[in-house]
Amino acid sequence: MRTFLVPRTEYRVDDVWDTVGLRGSGSNDVVVEDVFVPEHRALSFGPVTALEVPGHELNPEPLYRLPYAGVFTTTISTPIVGIAEGAFDAYTEATRQRIRVSYGQKVAEDPFAQVRIARAASDIDASWLQLTRNMGEMYGLAEQGAEIPMELRTRTRRDQVLATERAVAAVDLLMENSGGNAMRTGPGAVQRAWRDAHTGRGHAANDPERALVMYGQSALGIDIQDTMA
Repeated sequence: MRTFLVPRTEYRVDDVWDTVGLRGSGSNDVVVEDVFVPEHRALSFGPVTALEVPGHELNPEPLYRLPYAGVFTTTISTPIVGIAEGAFDAYTEATRQRIRVSYGQKVAEDPFAQVRIARAASDIDASWLQLTRNMGEMYGLAEQGAEIPMELRTRTRRDQVLATERAVAAVDLLMENSGGNAMRTGPGAVQRAWRDAHTGRGHAANDPERALVMYGQSALGIDIQDTMA
């Protein structure tokens, strides 16, 4: 697989992003047809994974010494965790005032709702803690000019996909207890977060099996061939 640098005049963007969630991301298709790309404007994933790319001669900062796979996939998971955090804030604020008519009870006094709040909060906190720990450790090693070990790289991928998994689960916990009104289309924050989180989960970076297999291989001392480690 290669990444290509193509002048704006040599490709088009097809407006195909009509989705239930993340509608503002504008993830449309870039179409390149019958265009010659010289070698100096192409970059293979092999050197990127090995952290041996020409740009290192010009960019000495630690940021450019971080593994692409860990950084890229973490930037996919991070907003999903942020979405879950926003859903949590909106849910707890609404729940303080909400009355469940069928039971004649304030939802805030429902112990089952309280348990959902605790579980969702724990999943969101765990996601942030692991994401920030891994990126902090990698950046620290890059600042020292030290090699970033495969164990840390695969741990970063492991925690990244599980951060997404936990964030989606947290939103589901809250959405399931938000009542029928929360399912109405419109500006409701929890239903919007529910749509956005599930759409983000579909990104290739959030494929849990692929990332978890790499961590398992690393733990067992098996050579990893995947370029997204």
